[in-house]
Amino acid sequence: MVIGEALPADWMDELVVQLTGTPLLHWVGVACGVVQVLLAKTNNVLLYPFGIASIVITIYVLNEAGLYAEILLNLYYLVMSVYGWAYWLKRSGDEPVKASYASAREWGIALLIVALGFPVLYGALVRFTDSTGPVWDAWVSATAWAGMWLLAKRKIENWILLNVSNAFAIPLFVYKGLHLYALLTLFLFIVAIFGYFEWKRIINRERAGA
Repeated sequence: MVIGEALPADWMDELVVQLTGTPLLHWVGVACGVVQVLLAKTNNVLLYPFGIASIVITIYVLNEAGLYAEILLNLYYLVMSVYGWAYWLKRSGDEPVKASYASAREWGIALLIVALGFPVLYGALVRFTDSTGPVWDAWVSATAWAGMWLLAKRKIENWILLNVSNAFAIPLFVYKGLHLYALLTLFLFIVAIFGYFEWKRIINRERAGA
């Protein structure tokens, strides 16, 4: 099956079989991911410990599936989660970081991450791995890298780039037979839409109260 082809007619039956045979560890990882994105939607710093637990489990799952760029992506998630957790926390004598819009410079950095990350990841996948979907794998990872950087900076535009990544990750996971993770990513895609507008409401409320 090539990514982009129509799904087979028995996809729903395959989904049911996949879900009923999914190991408990996968469910735990997905559950932590669901809690993480719901906490992110409400701008709650506790998203990070749940996210870290989900990342560690996901790395193990992705290694079994041979999604190597996704593993690198999740290692990046892990680093950025630790950084973001520390960045969000209120330190002695400092005000907590508030949600805000990205500046032109921050947008430039995010786009540079995509522009540099995609060809580097694609080249590495083609040259050093047996990846069967290097273009999609590299694109999903590069756009998510940029989105995660904006999330760590508490910028509302993180939702935009993360959803670009999610939109391509869903068929990629289906192609790899990771239907539970495809459903999780679909859920993340939907929540990210609400998350954007929730953060927008929070920013407007803080501006009005300033």
